[in-house]
Amino acid sequence: MDAQGRGQAEDIDPADQWVLNPDTGDYELRLPSSAPQSPVPGPRRATPAPEREVPVPRRRRAKPEEPPPGRRDRRRPAKKKAKKKSRGKKILLWTGGTMAFVILAVGTAGYLYLQHLNDNIESLPDDGASTGGFQKDQAINILLIGTDKRTGSGNDGYGDKGSAGHADTTLLLHVSKDRSNATALSIPRDLIVDIPDCPTTQEDGSTKVIAGSSGVRFNQSLGQSGRTPSCTMRTVTELTGVKPDNFMVADFNAVKTLSSAVGGVEVCLAKDINDPDSHLNLPAGEHLVQGEQALAFVRTRHSVGFGGDLSRIELQQQFLSSLMRQLKSNDTLTSPTKMVKLAEAATEALTVDSKLDSIGKLKDLGMELGKLDTKNLTFATVPVKDNPAEETPVTVVLKEESAQQVFDMVKNDISFTEVKKKEKEKKKKEDAAVAARLEGEKSEPSEVRVRVLNGGASAGSAGRELTYLQNEAGVTKSENAGNAPAELARTTLEYAPDQADQARALAEILGLSGAAMKPGESVTNSQGLPTMTLTLGKDFKGAGVKLDATSAKAPEDLQKSTADKVECAK
Repeated sequence: MDAQGRGQAEDIDPADQWVLNPDTGDYELRLPSSAPQSPVPGPRRATPAPEREVPVPRRRRAKPEEPPPGRRDRRRPAKKKAKKKSRGKKILLWTGGTMAFVILAVGTAGYLYLQHLNDNIESLPDDGASTGGFQKDQAINILLIGTDKRTGSGNDGYGDKGSAGHADTTLLLHVSKDRSNATALSIPRDLIVDIPDCPTTQEDGSTKVIAGSSGVRFNQSLGQSGRTPSCTMRTVTELTGVKPDNFMVADFNAVKTLSSAVGGVEVCLAKDINDPDSHLNLPAGEHLVQGEQALAFVRTRHSVGFGGDLSRIELQQQFLSSLMRQLKSNDTLTSPTKMVKLAEAATEALTVDSKLDSIGKLKDLGMELGKLDTKNLTFATVPVKDNPAEETPVTVVLKEESAQQVFDMVKNDISFTEVKKKEKEKKKKEDAAVAARLEGEKSEPSEVRVRVLNGGASAGSAGRELTYLQNEAGVTKSENAGNAPAELARTTLEYAPDQADQARALAEILGLSGAAMKPGESVTNSQGLPTMTLTLGKDFKGAGVKLDATSAKAPEDLQKSTADKVECAK
């Protein structure tokens, strides 16, 4: 059933079921058993339960919308209000859909309501295309897919009524390991890619391998030939080198329901727009859009920029930035009414992978994403150019060098914003002071002798790096020396003065900065020969990954913006 079909029945709004308990002065969620059981908020039960009040944990408002004057202030001391504020921060849940990220609050509304939200969520198999799900102590990569499927009330008038639901809007959301920054990378639907073979679970539970396609639009990775979101995942992995942890999918109704649930999204137009295709008709200036008008805004392309899909992507990124600011505002976070409506809208609008199919899992993800500051959330688009194979270009291809630079930054967990300026300045000074150590003659890789220790990297890193050195880098005289006696924040290479030429060669292979070079003493390897010591620190990013990757910069031609800035559609 589509999102619209899973809406409320008989005009029962879950937000209206928050009632004041006169004995406690608190607002509580009451779900009478006589209320319709589906699809209104409440559990879905096979048989009706006897009429009784369902006890649920209490939920208090930080800013009640209609409390009796002075009632709660007399019964609750000031420190209780502070406790409510901290609880509000704990219930942030951030999820995604067709074109939206949304903060979703569930809080302590009770088991029955949580079960109802669980029932709202639809899931599809990941078919082994994901990492197995996000991890709290690692960088997070979520694939957000908006389809052009026209299901739902009022959507059949938008373009291709019979669309199977292609990947119309796709973003790869990367959240850094330390949660200090994030990048939402838009992948153009008209980008020419190779779609790999996709093992896909069928409705009867069997698996069918859907044959891949070469030189086709990216949007065909979903819907075409029965492809599911897991195939879009595989296509993104092949394109970027980044394997998503999870996916989230929604159709047109997501924009309509989520924008309405939050009370509207502020947008800005630098000029009048009257687009008969998207049905957006607004004068220049600032506007609050929701529902059909919000959908019209994010679908507009012919009336902005160059009139193509790339211009529409910029418009969508502006919409998302504004939505983020709205969701982070106290006006949203302190309103139980908005929070409940958001919970309903988001869980009804989303289809997620089977590793992310419960409120509990979404909450855990939201707690990680909620740590972000909007000024460090960068929206960017994969660098592309017109397809030279077409006389009148209608598709695009990668700008190879720039695109690979962007993919490497995401893969190596490098921020597109300055989030640690002081540390970077310190590192720059350190590198300048010891840069001379990298100058001079270099040995051949086959002449380099080094032992590898794990001094704070993830388990197994020394072994994996050794495999890379021996099999791919040509450093055959290398060996695994186990764990270092102490953990290090940064990877170091210690070498004797007569090993400087070997050290320079290894530094070039591994991307070691001058600060990582530590003149000292050599040790004896298993053959009794003098050897250098490479200790992998906590900054180690993986076998074969250059250790100086944090010094990388985004390409100059990258179209990007941050979520904290207000921009107007041109």
